[in-house]
Amino acid sequence: MRATSAPAATFAELYTPKIVTVLREGYGLAQLRADAVAGLTVAIVALPLSMAIAIASGATPAQGLHTAIVGGFLVSLLSGSRFQIGGPAGAFIVLVAATVAQHGMSGLILATFLSGLMLAAAGFLRLGSFVRFIPYPVTVGFTAGIATVIFASQISELFGLTLADEPGDLLPKLAALWEARATVTPAAFLLALGTIAVILGLKRFAPRAPGMLIAVALAAGAVAAFGLPVATIGTRYGGIPALLPAPHLPDLSPARIVAVLPAALSFTMLGAIESLLSAVVADGMTGRRHRSNCELVGQGVANMGAALFGGFCVTGTIARTATNVRSGGHSPISGMLHALFLLLFMLVAAPLAAWIPLAALAAVLAVVAWNMVEKQAVAVLLRAGVGEAVVLSATFLLTIFRSLTEGIVTGVALGALLFINRMAQATAVREDRVPLGRDLPDTVDPRPPYEEGAADPQVVVYRVSGALFFGASATIGSVLDRIADTHRALVVDLSAVPFLDATGANMIEGLLRKAERRGVALWLTGASQPVLRVLIAHGLKRPRIHYAATIDAALERIRRA
Repeated sequence: MRATSAPAATFAELYTPKIVTVLREGYGLAQLRADAVAGLTVAIVALPLSMAIAIASGATPAQGLHTAIVGGFLVSLLSGSRFQIGGPAGAFIVLVAATVAQHGMSGLILATFLSGLMLAAAGFLRLGSFVRFIPYPVTVGFTAGIATVIFASQISELFGLTLADEPGDLLPKLAALWEARATVTPAAFLLALGTIAVILGLKRFAPRAPGMLIAVALAAGAVAAFGLPVATIGTRYGGIPALLPAPHLPDLSPARIVAVLPAALSFTMLGAIESLLSAVVADGMTGRRHRSNCELVGQGVANMGAALFGGFCVTGTIARTATNVRSGGHSPISGMLHALFLLLFMLVAAPLAAWIPLAALAAVLAVVAWNMVEKQAVAVLLRAGVGEAVVLSATFLLTIFRSLTEGIVTGVALGALLFINRMAQATAVREDRVPLGRDLPDTVDPRPPYEEGAADPQVVVYRVSGALFFGASATIGSVLDRIADTHRALVVDLSAVPFLDATGANMIEGLLRKAERRGVALWLTGASQPVLRVLIAHGLKRPRIHYAATIDAALERIRRA
């Protein structure tokens, strides 16, 4: 019975949504009241953001709300975090806009659906744990890059510019914006400045107030009261519907799937990173621990659900999740209530959204972009060393001038090379002289220095310290390879080697072959059990090679031979 129950317990531990855990612990009226307050607070923040992100992405404001309602509800229902709030995220603006431009709205919806399948598969394959291996400079770099691109995408709305065709790439975009400078709409520019001023002022003097919603509401009131000649949701999109659309499957033809697959892969990678980073932030604020693989499964289902209702990419959002925690959210029910409050807004106040000026929503995204840049982290990383600065800069520049995917992949590759180089430098080998005609010390570490004149020329001892992996094997191998014909024994101490990979084991096996050809006995001492298992798996077994617990034990047996 034990053999069959263990896997089930492991599966339950990995994939049970947090709402089940919360309900098992007991959930009462006090918790519901706290979750309702937090959910309403988050909904007030999410309302203007969802529409602004959708518009910046090339979608409609209604699609942004549909994504926040359906996707946000499913994220909280199935989340591996107690506090995760899901919805459209600013980080996806660049990718979503590029997908819409290349494949149209139907292609975006299909890519979102496929991304949901991939995220769920990644969760069931337990790949959620690997996201934490993304280097910190990469996350800081691509976040700053995304923020830069988001701000650049909002310049035309901030100034009320009129462009026949706005390029997607940054440099051509800036050139086109400059050429259209004569079409500035003063009313739109003043509304944007006023919106930013209200948001920043409320954050400074009334931090608990919903600054973004208040600022957007004031801007909409000004447009309605004074009839300002600016683009609004009503003039551009005809308002937003009061009901959710009927669910329907996207076009799943093989040709269409192949066409949008690269976009779906990009959505999957960024969605996994964003959602798990958001869950980690919530853990740091609350002391709780999320279930990363369950989180990915939940995000996958949420993306598929959003796509069925005509929405686009859903992910955990750091700002809204942090707002949920600060507002006293107790469980995933606060996130589910946030989605229901957004649905209530659609049912009751949809006609009022027609007055919202696009310049005000662009101002909201400008503030979001500024807050996305981790300015202190950028300064610290640029001062930390050349390696961190290169990784950060390469990720940032590739993100804004090439693509987000290239930025992340290149940043991770550079970070891995930096790690390998530092690990290789941290691995060292030292030669010890063996005393002749003297008693051996009782302990190996610390070992007294040996006198040059009293060394045994027939025995040489090398101590290796650090991970003996592929990055360090060449350097260590070149040192250990210097075996003179006069040596009758070579002792390699591995007591300070915490890790040995296949390349390191192969290097030692090559050293053994050379020692056998020259008639030199090779002794390995101090190998830990994990290191010993790797060595034996690569054929380094007795009697070809000798093992001893310590250097002293090996030297004593060499003298007796």
